[in-house]
Amino acid sequence: MSLKRTLVGIIRSQEGTGDRAKDPQMKTRYYNLSRERAWEEVSSTLKKIPGYKVLHEVASVGEITLERRSKLGRVMDITVSIISVSPVRTAIDIHSASRGSLGDLGANYRNILILFNSLEKKLSQYRVVE
Repeated sequence: MSLKRTLVGIIRSQEGTGDRAKDPQMKTRYYNLSRERAWEEVSSTLKKIPGYKVLHEVASVGEITLERRSKLGRVMDITVSIISVSPVRTAIDIHSASRGSLGDLGANYRNILILFNSLEKKLSQYRVVE
């Protein structure tokens, strides 16, 4: 992680992915999977990642809510959205936010990278490179 990310994290306490993200690592990920199949794969993968606790799953909406506590005890809320783009293509976005008013020193950015790396191990064969 760059020094720039850490400095931005002094004032910023949330991070999210999207199609318009300037950082290529923060772009939405697309997979050639149906939403139902992607849901099964993502849900099972997220439950196995140490340090992350699945709080809530809503399959009909396609959202999974996770929680992570930092070493200093700060709580971060993470939402993973699984969106059907077409019958055989799915998009995955992640939003991570720290509770409290101070910055996170890049912790939310790292959370997103950790989650995407774990999902990439499981779903790499279905990944759509744009």
